[in-house]
Amino acid sequence: MKKILALALFGLTAVVPMAVGPAAAQSVATEHSVTFTVENMTCALCPVTVKRAMEGVEGVRAVEIDFAARTATVLFDTASTSAEAIAAASANAGYPALVEG
Repeated sequence: MKKILALALFGLTAVVPMAVGPAAAQSVATEHSVTFTVENMTCALCPVTVKRAMEGVEGVRAVEIDFAARTATVLFDTASTSAEAIAAASANAGYPALVEG
């Protein structure tokens, strides 16, 4: 939604569009990617459980699991969550996750 702001300066009138509403009030979100080591993944169901746990964290945009490498790469919004919160969600599901590097 846009509103019009009319300015009167020195007898001149200017019309300036202004953005208002939720989009104007939001802070700039920053996406960040982190790769976690998840050593406890030993069966075909383990990656599904880890992915669901991590995707359940608000702000997580995508989770890619590499079962062979025992890793999970997560893309998330840093304004909504943190790597620590994502690791905790995985640990709560029974799969402790450590940030690589």
